[in-house]
Amino acid sequence: MLRYVIRRLLTAIPTLFVIVTISFFLMRVAPGGPFNQEKGLNPDIKANLERVYHLDESLLMQYLRYLWNLVRGDFGPTYTSPDFTVAERFANGLPVSIQLGGMALILALLIGGALGIIAALHQNKWEDYSVIATATAGSTIPTFVIAPLFQLFFALSLKWFPVGGWGDGALINKVGPVLTLMLPQLAIVARLMRGSMIESLHSHHIRTARALGLSDYAIIIRHALRGALLPVVSYAGPAAAALLTGSVIVETIFSIPGVGREFVFSALNRDYTMVMGTVVVIALFTISFNLIVDILYAVVDPRVRYD
Repeated sequence: MLRYVIRRLLTAIPTLFVIVTISFFLMRVAPGGPFNQEKGLNPDIKANLERVYHLDESLLMQYLRYLWNLVRGDFGPTYTSPDFTVAERFANGLPVSIQLGGMALILALLIGGALGIIAALHQNKWEDYSVIATATAGSTIPTFVIAPLFQLFFALSLKWFPVGGWGDGALINKVGPVLTLMLPQLAIVARLMRGSMIESLHSHHIRTARALGLSDYAIIIRHALRGALLPVVSYAGPAAAALLTGSVIVETIFSIPGVGREFVFSALNRDYTMVMGTVVVIALFTISFNLIVDILYAVVDPRVRYD
């Protein structure tokens, strides 16, 4: 296992290199720049700003400079907020996104997994149809519809929750964003768990366990559930990377100061370093969680070996 983990970590380096390279040049070939305003800057002021941020150098030199700084852990300064570096912006926004995404992911896995198991145990009954209908609705309604509906009904009409804002991390301010992030993931987890659980319950080893007279609890929890968890574990990896690095739509609608909202603002203002830093963080999260998923595979299913 250790040798496999080391090998995966080594292969992550060229993967990250390719992602950074493609993202860097795609950002630079896009029209506009961080100091191109509608009314335009004074040419001398613009030239001074580009010299300070090394934007007057050749594209290759800018790329090599960025790679060298990235290797040293320096994401660079931000163009839209000169008083802050990209690392400082992440230090403020990333914990917010991780809190919301982590809570949404945990709730989606627990509730969605439980609903999927209930639907599988009552296949083709009203419990099953109810879970399928709920999962279908949750997976088809986009978050940019769920969020305004939550604000309109629960915040403006019933006044149970704030319309938006972070409120210094108060729990009542997290309810709306967390539920909005959770519902689509819950629906997908419930469908995955239902399908894999039904397949697991009809497998040969479960029939053997029933023939041996094992209790329903032992059959479902100790045997069927372990095999049914594999598709959910596979999906949880990329889902965790997406949720923990911030949701662009949800954070923008609820005015949450996370990295998702920062990414939108930076992309609109051509803040190259902030956008590139967000890409690097998302790539690191994705690579890390994919590795965690592979390790969990061996824990959940004893048949999986990485020797």
